[in-house]
Amino acid sequence: MNARTEPAEGATGAIARPPVVRELLLVAGLFLVYKFGRQLATGHTGEALHNARRVWDFERAVHLPGEGSVQSLLLHGDTLAHIANTYYATVHFPATAAFLVWLYLRRPAHYVWARRVLATVTSAALVLPFVFPLAPPRMLAATGLVDTAHVYGPSVYGPPSSDHLSNQFAAMPSLHFGWALMVAIGLIAATRSRWRRLWLLHPLVTLLVIVGTANHYWLDAIVATAMLGAALALVPRPHRTTTTAGRGTEQLAPVAEDNVLVGAGR
Repeated sequence: MNARTEPAEGATGAIARPPVVRELLLVAGLFLVYKFGRQLATGHTGEALHNARRVWDFERAVHLPGEGSVQSLLLHGDTLAHIANTYYATVHFPATAAFLVWLYLRRPAHYVWARRVLATVTSAALVLPFVFPLAPPRMLAATGLVDTAHVYGPSVYGPPSSDHLSNQFAAMPSLHFGWALMVAIGLIAATRSRWRRLWLLHPLVTLLVIVGTANHYWLDAIVATAMLGAALALVPRPHRTTTTAGRGTEQLAPVAEDNVLVGAGR
């Protein structure tokens, strides 16, 4: 990652790390609100399938590439489909958690910024399943797509009627993609390596996986990108004020701490 060393907390302009217990409670609270909030919007099967047909027809009307063109690449062999399903099931949360932990330890100011952005996007994403429930393309027969997780495994979802751990009719926006894009943006902003833009491979691979496994439409990722862009515009980034010559140590203007999950009011 070739990240630079964080200045000592006592240095002028350096940002002290937020209390770790409070941050753990904030992040855990955000996760629980996200999980329970999505479950409150369960049901609406008929409306979710109707909206899925509308999204599918809209994508065709504006000539977006067919999701099937991506899935066909995965269906050349069982192994590739299984890898894509595994990526979908196992990378989303651990990658985001590792990103936040690294920022917390090495870039406290960027950590506060990234946590606020993620909290804003995630909280806003809870609204859409209430106003626009959406079945994923794997549930819409008109797409002709294969439920790769069901056929090749592993699958993180059970039958929608008995799945009490997730809301499968909340395909829009794709937080898989939104979080992955924020991880890449955050690491590009917080590091100085000439190779740091390679972090964009993470959201790119995530996009191909969520579309190829028929868990999301292109439009789900587009909406997630728009919501992330709005959050980035609302939440101010930490500003570098000085650079220590010869050591490459960043010192950042202090960022006021908040005691709530979402910093959208900033």
